[in-house]
Amino acid sequence: MALPNFIVAGFAKCGTTSLYHYLIEHPEIYLPERKELHYFTYDSILKSRCLGPGDKEMHSFHVKTFDDYKKFYSNSDGYKAIGDISPTYASYMEGLEGLKSVLGSSTKVVLIVRDPIDRMYSNYLHLVREGRETLSFEDAIANEDKRFFEKGFSNFWRYKFTSSYYSKIKNVTDNFENVFILTFEDFVRNRKKRLKELYSFLGVDENFVPDNIDYQFNQGGLYKSNFITKLIFHRGKINSFLKKIIPLNATTKKIASKVTRSSKIETPRINNETELVLIKQFREEVSALKRDFGVHTEFWTRFDRER
Repeated sequence: MALPNFIVAGFAKCGTTSLYHYLIEHPEIYLPERKELHYFTYDSILKSRCLGPGDKEMHSFHVKTFDDYKKFYSNSDGYKAIGDISPTYASYMEGLEGLKSVLGSSTKVVLIVRDPIDRMYSNYLHLVREGRETLSFEDAIANEDKRFFEKGFSNFWRYKFTSSYYSKIKNVTDNFENVFILTFEDFVRNRKKRLKELYSFLGVDENFVPDNIDYQFNQGGLYKSNFITKLIFHRGKINSFLKKIIPLNATTKKIASKVTRSSKIETPRINNETELVLIKQFREEVSALKRDFGVHTEFWTRFDRER
């Protein structure tokens, strides 16, 4: 058994599911059959934050003990790159410290970032799709701190917090020697090229091309509420039971996408006034991400508009 030598540490709703399915195909890369373990953030952050609608069901899949964590890597020996894809790690210093103490500062860390406003809205729509979020986007943003700190909601309800990348990336680069940053929008446009670069970073064969390279997993959006969409998207005992007995591999993901496709509805746009407020709030940070970390923010065109 060998423990992970690379981590995809962040961020939620930035394409980590697609990346998982691309990487798991590589013959020199080992990933557990479960994508998100969240072991290094569970005890210090996630354990006490499960009072929001559906949070307990979500946390039931997270790994609680080191012995259980090691079991996911019982067959990892002999692989060049061994990974853990858990998007909460980069958001919390406690998780990074635990990760560093167990796996070491030489562990390779991969981060995926996305236009912060698009990431927030995708996060919001995810919870609406699951039948958990009932507030408007504007009210949800305004209430995220109260929900987290006062009501004990899980970290997934922290829309603006998770999209504030700068301090989190700095914590990662201050504590780990090898960090690779991908931009979601660039990755979607240039999958083969960026995967080749990532393979090089991980020290595996750069010329391997996954069978699923042209497929984008977890495409998001909103759906009509019916028996099928509730069964697949809504957090609850039935949904959790099905996830435990049905492997969430590329095939089942594609089947779920296919059977829900006819129920997909047009996604409403973010209110223009709300968007302008968020652009103003994030503009300086976006500039700093490019300046200090070389993040490819040129795809985040809304921040190029006149001030």
